[in-house]
Formats: sequence, structure tokens, C-alpha cells
Amino acid sequence: MSLEEKLRVVGAILISEGDFSKFPKRLTRFERARIIGIRALQLNLGAPPLIPIEETEWDALKVAEQELNLGVLPISIRRTFPDGSYIDLPIKELIS
Repeated sequence: MSLEEKLRVVGAILISEGDFSKFPKRLTRFERARIIGIRALQLNLGAPPLIPIEETEWDALKVAEQELNLGVLPISIRRTFPDGSYIDLPIKELIS
């Protein structure tokens, strides 16, 4: 399935290819920074890592970045349209 087929639209508004082209088809630097920061906080608070790591090389930011790059985080990004409708995109599809 392509990214457009996996998009979930909420409400009665249909999103055409032209409307979707307003949004980047990859993670923005702001989304990337927020995901890594939040995941690093979770790891520091005791959440188990989703990838195998060695205990001697424990750095929450590096682990969070590796998890994001491998696409193992079960997170979706919500992008909002100007009219208030939104679209949820899985980060696995946005990682380049």
C-alpha cells in the first residue's frame, strides 16, 4: 500500500493528492526532535527500550534516535489542515 492509501481522514472531508502535497512526505526536523525528546524522557523514566542495547552504552537520546531510525516506535504524527480537519500518518511511512 502506498502512503496515500494508508492515510486516515477524520470527518467528511476528502483529501485529494493536491491537498496532501501541502505537507512534506517525511518527518520535519521539529517532529523528529519532539519524537526523540519524548522517547528519551520515557526511557529515562524507566520505559523498556524497543531495540536490543548493551547496558554499558546507555544513552537515552542515542537509543531514542536509533529506535526512530529503525522505525520500531508505534507512533503516528497528526498533521492539521487549516480548516481544522487532520490526518494521522504512521512514522514508519515518513522515515526517509
